[in-house]
Amino acid sequence: MTDGSREVSAAASASGAVSDAASSGAAAAPSGPAPVVVAVDGPAGSGKSSVSRAAAEALNYGYLDTGACYRALSWAVLYSGIDAAVAADVVAGLDSFDFSIGTDPGNYFVLVRDVDVTQAIREPRVTGVVSLIARVPEVRDWLTRRFRGIIRSTPFDGIVVEGRDITTVVAPDAPVRILLTASEEARMGRRSKELTSESPEAVGEALRSRDRADSRVVDFMTAADGVTTLDSTDLDFDQTVAAVVELVTTTTSRTTDG
Repeated sequence: MTDGSREVSAAASASGAVSDAASSGAAAAPSGPAPVVVAVDGPAGSGKSSVSRAAAEALNYGYLDTGACYRALSWAVLYSGIDAAVAADVVAGLDSFDFSIGTDPGNYFVLVRDVDVTQAIREPRVTGVVSLIARVPEVRDWLTRRFRGIIRSTPFDGIVVEGRDITTVVAPDAPVRILLTASEEARMGRRSKELTSESPEAVGEALRSRDRADSRVVDFMTAADGVTTLDSTDLDFDQTVAAVVELVTTTTSRTTDG
């Protein structure tokens, strides 16, 4: 394949902590206490993914990148020749969308069937359609059910789940809910460092366009009741991760202590 994806064996798809619940949404929860759920929301460029993954590693928790699941679906839509702008066609293809995602933060990957699309889902052509697909209510409902299945079936004591509307729709009862945000200038600066091949102007416009598209679906800049806002504008990466870890440990210890 020439689009950055590669085929992998079934054995590879089963290695690490893979959420087969992503395919069926019906995996049975493991016995024992329910996992601690840390829900992280926030705008593009706020550092949700990298901070959440690092925090999960520090806490020895699982990690679920829900945005990657939307991207995986977007990749599958493009690969199948479905018009992403036709919502009915996208919805019709949901039942055949077979994907898995690694939830071990040290062994992260995304598979569509047996194809490793971990890198391919970050390509511009996928980015260009993901907002179209993510705004379809039936798509959001379908993936939300699978996210909840992944959360229930995690083998870890806890799981950090990040993405849009996680704190209000996917895991509204999570004991730790965080809105990770930063100023537009800070978010643009961070995204520019990631996308070195693009001009700051192009990065800024892409960020604002993403904000506009996402705001049609969810209010990701205002913390809902019970959600803690963490503004990382003046924090570096390590400080932001430390702040998340401290919030989780403080909250969970308070819950344990009664």
